[in-house]
Amino acid sequence: MRVFRRRRGARRRYADGAPGIAGLPRAVRVLLGCLPGAAAVMALFLCAHGVENAAGTGSRATPPRSPARSYTAARPPIEPRAHWLGDAARAQPRPRYDDRVAAVFVHHTDSPNGYDCADAPRIIRDLYTGQTGTRDWDDIGYNFVVDRCGTIYEGRAGGVERAVTGAHTQGFNHRTAGIAALGTFTEGMPVPRPMIRAIAALSAWKLGLSGTDPRSDVRLVSSNGLSRYAAGTTARLPAVAGHNDGYMTSCPGAALHARLPEIRQLAARLQGRPDDPRQGHSERAAS
Repeated sequence: MRVFRRRRGARRRYADGAPGIAGLPRAVRVLLGCLPGAAAVMALFLCAHGVENAAGTGSRATPPRSPARSYTAARPPIEPRAHWLGDAARAQPRPRYDDRVAAVFVHHTDSPNGYDCADAPRIIRDLYTGQTGTRDWDDIGYNFVVDRCGTIYEGRAGGVERAVTGAHTQGFNHRTAGIAALGTFTEGMPVPRPMIRAIAALSAWKLGLSGTDPRSDVRLVSSNGLSRYAAGTTARLPAVAGHNDGYMTSCPGAALHARLPEIRQLAARLQGRPDDPRQGHSERAAS
């Protein structure tokens, strides 16, 4: 009598991890034995596929990752250059751009404080005339100017949403934006609350475009030795810095510089960031 021996490897598993026929339950094997050859092969495939799917949906399955949250802020209202420039524009070269804004420098314009906000456009135009005339600059140096009523004005030409290279601080004009507070804010001078909120809103928006936490530190490379750092030196500076953090000056004044921690916290909240003090120690590379 001919004896049928079990083929070697009958309990072998498929390469994808599904069991072979010998590894299936007895009831399934009986069913497969009743099917014609092609149907049995198809049924075996479906069984294996079902087992594989069941393994993927078990309790040990890894849940899908949630996408990383993006902390951004809405763009605040910004008055265009035309509002203050009028017919005072001079011929100038094309704007220069960086790839992103990783930090902002806060300045004051060192001009009188007791102005009517309706006169702000004229005062900014006078600043422009002085910088492009007496100093022979190609444009106003600041990217933005904020008046005591919290109105934000576009400064240097090139587009408020772009990373326009300014001329507001020695050594650190690249990958930064200059925000000038219209007035003088030396020690003891009050800083208007609308001005603080506007600087925070503007900082939150510009830094949010590069994913920068306003409470963090950034690394910036000094472009010349007229700053506090030798040319080529990588400096660690606040993402919302005072002019005097990177350059030897009293600007933006002791009173305004003392409000920068408040501005950073407010800007972070406007970006929707949690109130976690540890985030203030994070660092982003801008080099």
